[in-house]
Amino acid sequence: MIAFILLGIAVGIQLLYLLIFSKTAFYTVPNAISESLPGVSVVVCAWNELENLRELIPILHAQQYETFEVIIVNDKSEDGTFPFLKLECEAYERLRVIHIDQTPAHIASKKYALTRGIQAATHDLILLTDADCRPASPQWIQHMVSQLSPDKEIVLGFSPYQREPGFLNTFIQFETFYTALQYVSFALAGLPYMGVGRNLLYRKSLFLKHKGFDGFLNVLGGDDDLFINKAATASNTAVCLHADSFTYSIPKQSWSAWFHQKRRHVSVGGHYKRRDQFLLGLLAFSHLACWVLFLGNFVYFLWERNTEMMAWTGGIFALRTLGVWYLWGRANQTLGGRLSSGMIPVMDGLLTWYLLGMGFVSTFFKKKITWK
Repeated sequence: MIAFILLGIAVGIQLLYLLIFSKTAFYTVPNAISESLPGVSVVVCAWNELENLRELIPILHAQQYETFEVIIVNDKSEDGTFPFLKLECEAYERLRVIHIDQTPAHIASKKYALTRGIQAATHDLILLTDADCRPASPQWIQHMVSQLSPDKEIVLGFSPYQREPGFLNTFIQFETFYTALQYVSFALAGLPYMGVGRNLLYRKSLFLKHKGFDGFLNVLGGDDDLFINKAATASNTAVCLHADSFTYSIPKQSWSAWFHQKRRHVSVGGHYKRRDQFLLGLLAFSHLACWVLFLGNFVYFLWERNTEMMAWTGGIFALRTLGVWYLWGRANQTLGGRLSSGMIPVMDGLLTWYLLGMGFVSTFFKKKITWK
């Protein structure tokens, strides 16, 4: 009976989180674009990204925005990126290039490159993306800026991955959706805790006020979410979920490459504020508990041939599952409809194994994590 009560508690916690997720599920995307268009500095860090930059630079310069510059920070590339960029500067007047030969020993390479790019920015608004990202439309900058107001200093964007055949891509689409569902919903609920550097806008003055990445300079990764975790508040953070504001990224092509990427992302979470670690940990734990306690209770009552308690167990779990299916489904449409409705219950179950696997690896395999 104790296990049954615990199931009820776990389901109750999950329903509370579903209320938070309803912020994204029922979010109304504004259609109007602000007429106030302050200058923007688009900053891209590149390490051996020659082929991606060949595609990205013309796309960025085709943005329909009056005043902006594109800053490419060439971070010790060895693939011909620097000579290519010097030629591109002659073709594109908005383009500026910063070349880095060496990174100081006390700071992670990406954070140093970003800091150099932001310091060199002409404008107060910094819009970040990666070399392997592609804005969904020429109105990307406009839509991101349109969510600013005098009291807003951060705009969290969404960056899904390109669709490709195969189950790996399907799970990447889901995991990206689920991550966005969390950080967008929490931000809309007044509890912002992270953003993704593939599509993120904040004020240079805010970056300088918080001394940039001070406090986690040598942490591999976290150049986006750790800064947002430090600087974001309920009042200074907005989100942009217009489909034309998305930036599409190139997904990993193998399970090992994707797993390495996720290990790096998960390791950064240990540097979040205690409040955010608790809320995210409780979300993951309650999800695991729901599935484990449901299966345990159901098998036990089946063994005992207690049909009444089997019905109660199934009913409580069904309430939670239907809530997940409905609200995740609605949020999925808000975030571009990357998943089919029928896959949501399947991914809900697979998420349990993903959480178990990542928790196990993070706990027992703490070898040094590298960038690639």
